[in-house]
Amino acid sequence: MSGKEITPEQQMMAVVTTGTGGYDKLEYKSVLVPVPGPGEVLLKVLAAGVNNTEINTRLGWYSASVTQGTDTTSKSGDRPDGGWNKATPFPFIQGTDCCGQVVAVGPNGEQARIGQRVLVRPCMRTHGFDRMDCIWMGSDIDGAFAQFVKVPEQEVFSVNCDWSAAELATIPCAYGTAENMIHRAGVKKGMRVLVPGASGGVGSALLQLVKRRGAEAIAITSMDKRDAVAQIGADIVLTREDDPVSFVGKESVDVVIDNVAGEGFGKMLQVLVRGGRYVSSGAIAGPLVELDMRDMYLKDITLIGCTAWDEPVFPNLISYIDSGQIRPLLSATYPLDRIADAQRDFQEKKHTGKIVLIPTG
Repeated sequence: MSGKEITPEQQMMAVVTTGTGGYDKLEYKSVLVPVPGPGEVLLKVLAAGVNNTEINTRLGWYSASVTQGTDTTSKSGDRPDGGWNKATPFPFIQGTDCCGQVVAVGPNGEQARIGQRVLVRPCMRTHGFDRMDCIWMGSDIDGAFAQFVKVPEQEVFSVNCDWSAAELATIPCAYGTAENMIHRAGVKKGMRVLVPGASGGVGSALLQLVKRRGAEAIAITSMDKRDAVAQIGADIVLTREDDPVSFVGKESVDVVIDNVAGEGFGKMLQVLVRGGRYVSSGAIAGPLVELDMRDMYLKDITLIGCTAWDEPVFPNLISYIDSGQIRPLLSATYPLDRIADAQRDFQEKKHTGKIVLIPTG
């Protein structure tokens, strides 16, 4: 397929999310193949990862009206303010992680890109890296839960490795989010880093990326996943029932990278050293937390929120893949039309690593 062969009549199969709610809002149906415009490329989607963000967006979890964790959010009710940047553009195609093959380019595009196997940088800084404005594929614009997706050419990165497409699709959102938090926090050799929720996609990525920088990784996970988390690279593994202050000690950790939040938030500040850094890009256990301001200001703690990715983050990941410095953690694959089963299993949190969807045809 080339740009000249794409016509408005061509059809593809996709999962269209029609609004906030349950799995009934996921419609597997035939839609038009997108046509790349100037500066865009069309990808055949080879594999697409499943993330919290797609489920959160479908549930409207980003709405200010939601106060509970991601596993208890009601599946009913319209939440027009439930998007990242503005009202979610329903109906649209979700899917933040994409491993694809370039099959067409827009007018005057670089024909040499056709045939490349690529990863898409889903966090797009549309006004440049001097501003924090960003849009996300699969949240603000159509994503990869389809046979084809069009994206800006500058957001696709060629990969040269022997990983499968499904393995590559484990990387973009989870590892990009993890690398961005590590980059912002300035993690380096000799630091101690605490990672709650260490068995999930972002958590397991954090363990690998913290270790590649030479820091000590302390993980918190469920009892049944302790061995799996240790195998990923954690130096110390705590369970959710353990008191981190008792086991690790007050003022003993340089950086906490926490996408769990909820009731355990206060303990995270207590284990931080003076001048320590608390970093977050999520709150799966609940977005509302109790903050003792004395734990923050008396210890000169820095709180770092991370959504927009910094410029070096995705090129770093591509280099880590190409040089074999990280490894994929693929838990399971499902055909795209079984997205409800995949998301249901994802929310049960029995897996370690990532769940990936594979389009057919």
